[in-house]
Amino acid sequence: MFLFTLLLSLSASAAAPLTLDDVADEAGLSFVLQNFCSPKKHMIEPMTGGIAVFDYDDDGLLDIFFANGAVIPSLKKEDPKYFNRLYRNEGGMKFKDVTEEAGLRGEGYSMGVAAGDYDNDGNIDLFVAGVFHNMLFRNTGKGRFEEVTAPSGINSDLWSVAGGWFDYDRDGLLDLFVVNYVEWSPETEPFCGDRARNIRVYCHPKYYKGVKNQLYRNRGDGTFQDVTETSGIGAHPGRGMSVAFEDYDRDGFLDAFVTNDNHPNFLFRNRGDGTFEEVGLLSGTALREHGKPVASMGVDFRDYDNDGLPDLVVTALAGETFPVFRNSGQGWFEDKTQPSQLGSLSIRFSAWGNGLFDLDNDGWKDLFTANSHVNDLIQLFEAREYKQPNSIFVNAKNGTFRDVSTALGADFQKPRAHRGIGFGDFNKDGRMDVVVTSIEDATELWENTGGNPNSWIILRLRGKKSNRDGIGAQVRIGSQYNMMTTAVGYASSSHSGVHFGLGDTRKIEKIEILWPSGIRQTLRDAAVNQVLDVVEGQSQ
Repeated sequence: MFLFTLLLSLSASAAAPLTLDDVADEAGLSFVLQNFCSPKKHMIEPMTGGIAVFDYDDDGLLDIFFANGAVIPSLKKEDPKYFNRLYRNEGGMKFKDVTEEAGLRGEGYSMGVAAGDYDNDGNIDLFVAGVFHNMLFRNTGKGRFEEVTAPSGINSDLWSVAGGWFDYDRDGLLDLFVVNYVEWSPETEPFCGDRARNIRVYCHPKYYKGVKNQLYRNRGDGTFQDVTETSGIGAHPGRGMSVAFEDYDRDGFLDAFVTNDNHPNFLFRNRGDGTFEEVGLLSGTALREHGKPVASMGVDFRDYDNDGLPDLVVTALAGETFPVFRNSGQGWFEDKTQPSQLGSLSIRFSAWGNGLFDLDNDGWKDLFTANSHVNDLIQLFEAREYKQPNSIFVNAKNGTFRDVSTALGADFQKPRAHRGIGFGDFNKDGRMDVVVTSIEDATELWENTGGNPNSWIILRLRGKKSNRDGIGAQVRIGSQYNMMTTAVGYASSSHSGVHFGLGDTRKIEKIEILWPSGIRQTLRDAAVNQVLDVVEGQSQ
């Protein structure tokens, strides 16, 4: 067990520690991400590793699902080590592998995962994105999942990296956005690297043709209608990596932001009539202010500066920085990468998964990034490292961040090929914990043991008759704003409620919730330090 302590300023006169333990071994999380790393350097190899954090059995404890690779070129899980895995939370930070009994070993070369209750039965379902093999698993509510991909109408004709659930047409049913990468075949993989030295590396994305993303409208009868073309989503091919949702322009409809690898990012503005307008360039989110595309990978769409508007924080490769786009509230975003200090702090890192969560419960969202370069031989060509330690950038409360990673100690600095990331309060102590996958290496489970008296609250939202997850519900407590979403980071999903750190607050005067249905709900005089179940429109 590794224990790291860092003194973080709570106020000018007080300080409190943030402590993190990697408890994966003790917890029973024995999962090792397998990507079938081969001398042929197939482009799909470095890109697997998505995680879903969700309560599959509705016992109040968050469980963990891991997407996993397969053999290349067969793209089959020819050995149990390639199975996707589900670990049930037994309580007390102990987990049990329940993959077989849950029916979730899966098929094909899996990449990412999205958690959401698409059939409104109160049980959280899973969409698993993969290489020419997507899967939809319906949670039966009896500890098992039923694979329903074929009858649902969801296709597997492209290389899918990620997915996300959101109700784009506000009919109370979760729709599915599928993020696709490029045209690829193991038979036509180009040689990239140094032939003279016989060094082969993963090719730059420019050698592959980008493809369109896909949008599936939920019909409400267990099937989905492919509205990719009619919605306008299909008119914009790219090299998609991840997706995040928010109503950035406050018109009542959820918009979708897609990170693209060495291609301008997409911001699909929801027109509210079933169609989307791509406004990446117009909104200032397609590119950084220098006007060049970067290797955008993970993304989180949250309010980092407590002005009540959702901002964007993106991960990219070393030398590119981690872009920060601040929502101006006027339909466009400001590039705050340098003013936020993340430009200089992240310049030497590459990252995949990321998330804006209040790790020290002081009322300001911090940034955790899962770091690693994409090229496992990068050190032969550049003065950079492939395996890298994770990073924690603490919110300085003035629009800037500061890197506290090195102060956490040598063990936190252990370099790995990190990929997916998931956030949730696994032991119900009010502090957000973090789970991270690493290619061909141990999974990390960072238990946040806090060490400060800061208050907190977690809201578990339930739509009354539809949208049972409450996805898209906007929540305000004082100057803080957050939205219920499960699309977080790189190819991952955190279905862990809506968390607020509250600092020295001892009673919450008012919680305001705007549900996707348009219903406004106000809770008054709520107790702190609790997981609060909230049903749409129901008095507490």
